[in-house]
Amino acid sequence: MPKLLSVNVGLPREIAWQGKVVRTAIWKRPLSGRVFARRLNLDGDGQGDLQGHGGEHRAVMVYQLEAYRYWERELGRNDFEYGQFGENFTVEGLPDAEVCIGDRYRIGTAVFEVTQPRVTCYRLGIRMDNPEMAALLVSRRKPGFYCRVITEGEVGAGDEIQKIADGPDRISVAEIDSLLYTANHDLARIAIAARIPALSPGWKGSMEAFLQTPKNGIPNGNPGLTPSISPLPAWKGFRWVKVVELHRETTDVVSPVVAGLEGSPLPPALPGQYLVVRCLIDKTSPPVIRSYSISGASHLGTYRISVKRGTGPGSRHFVDATQVGDQFEISAPRGEFVLQPGDRPVVLLSAGIGVTPVLSMLHALAPGSAESPREVWWIHAARNAKEHVFAQEVQQLLAAIPGSHSAIAYSEPGLSDRPGNDFDIRGRWDLASLKKLAIPIGADFYVCGPSAFLRDMNRDLISLGVPHDAIHQEVFGPASSIQPGVTKVEMKSPHPPVPLGAGPMVSFTRSGLVVPWDTRFKSVLELAEACDVPVRWSCRTGVCHTCECGVLDGRLRYAPEPLDQPAPGYALICCSTPETPIELDL
Repeated sequence: MPKLLSVNVGLPREIAWQGKVVRTAIWKRPLSGRVFARRLNLDGDGQGDLQGHGGEHRAVMVYQLEAYRYWERELGRNDFEYGQFGENFTVEGLPDAEVCIGDRYRIGTAVFEVTQPRVTCYRLGIRMDNPEMAALLVSRRKPGFYCRVITEGEVGAGDEIQKIADGPDRISVAEIDSLLYTANHDLARIAIAARIPALSPGWKGSMEAFLQTPKNGIPNGNPGLTPSISPLPAWKGFRWVKVVELHRETTDVVSPVVAGLEGSPLPPALPGQYLVVRCLIDKTSPPVIRSYSISGASHLGTYRISVKRGTGPGSRHFVDATQVGDQFEISAPRGEFVLQPGDRPVVLLSAGIGVTPVLSMLHALAPGSAESPREVWWIHAARNAKEHVFAQEVQQLLAAIPGSHSAIAYSEPGLSDRPGNDFDIRGRWDLASLKKLAIPIGADFYVCGPSAFLRDMNRDLISLGVPHDAIHQEVFGPASSIQPGVTKVEMKSPHPPVPLGAGPMVSFTRSGLVVPWDTRFKSVLELAEACDVPVRWSCRTGVCHTCECGVLDGRLRYAPEPLDQPAPGYALICCSTPETPIELDL
């Protein structure tokens, strides 16, 4: 009969690691005597990062003595102690290949239910002094597993482990771990796993994302880990286009319309996508690379972008100097902020020049598009009529959509701006003014504008009762970073590393930074961190896909190889280095 060999607990602490301060509870120590297992954890135990660990479905982590012996042989080590793998229960028996999701066990006076495999992250690599441990545990099918506490009670080392119920459909811990993290995406088995009641919500959502893949039109990649990745870009790298029309929307906003040089139509874009533009402003300076949303209809064979004059050289050039006939390079349309199919109401909520991607969505919702009729709400914020870009175009589109709604806020109306005609409220959108609109809570919300506007609207919509997954946001510039467990982060503007390398050029296009590669870095992720470019990561070894980002041009090599390849046009920067000059959507 399986046996509980050791009960291990530990509280979060801060450690120094690669120039960062990391909060972690990966160090667990064996307890003598008995301990109470409660709904959220064991007495005396804690988690440093509740986003990835802990909570009702991850209350207790289990790892096996047999796996200890395996890793001692594989890694040539003899210094392991109980709790070495961050587990609460070190057990004899209960192999990952035989324990199934939903299995229930009685230990002492408590009852536990298996809910999911361990989510391996970089902190296990720190504890083991081996940064590849996250990938090794998955590839060798020895992840360990989490349990939730069904009946609270006391446990202690030496307790026998009695199995009292089998999980339905017999999906083992090792199998479901492989279904998510490796290239073995057997949809028939994934469908079975998704319906197991005991499976934790996060893993259930990942399994369901695979099943929805055909509906989302994602050709490949791992939708269980990156469900928002858009379809394959229409072409690799950049292509030359020419300006065939130029519209001045306001004194500060112009809209170039571009077409292919050869006269053939450009491929359709998804409503809401953007282009990365590479433009040579003068022969003495490197090209300026900027991202601009497509602001017009996305199926006409041309692309319209709209640029507001700012302080940067790119926007100044487009507004002040662009003429019909000018040529520059663009990427294929890309981005995950796109209009989703369906029949739910749509709320398009924008501020200032953030109108551009939602305007392309409005074009797609107008009669004659491929979209089915849907209830449409247009909510916009501007300073006044002089800066209210596309006002007339929006009115014409809304007039063609039966039952559409419009609400405009001016923060500083001009003397000639007419309430009830040019605008509806004086001031800014907030919770109180949104409540008065009686927006349908069951709608899909698409929000774009300055960062403060996004933050406020996200908070207010959630306060209204809108579900998190119904709020879609477009962020101008670099996306927010994800660095689990890292504390005391000092925000800095992106900058070149010191010293500079001499390798292929690496362009972080969203951050406006181009720097040479340096072999002192083990990955593009490490280079980005040295430059204070906002990045997202968790495992740092090619498992979790948190670091996945778009590749606009160039080639990368992997070391180690990812357990599952990202979608074409995307890369995992945590385990890759540049083979050629590379341009990243980062």
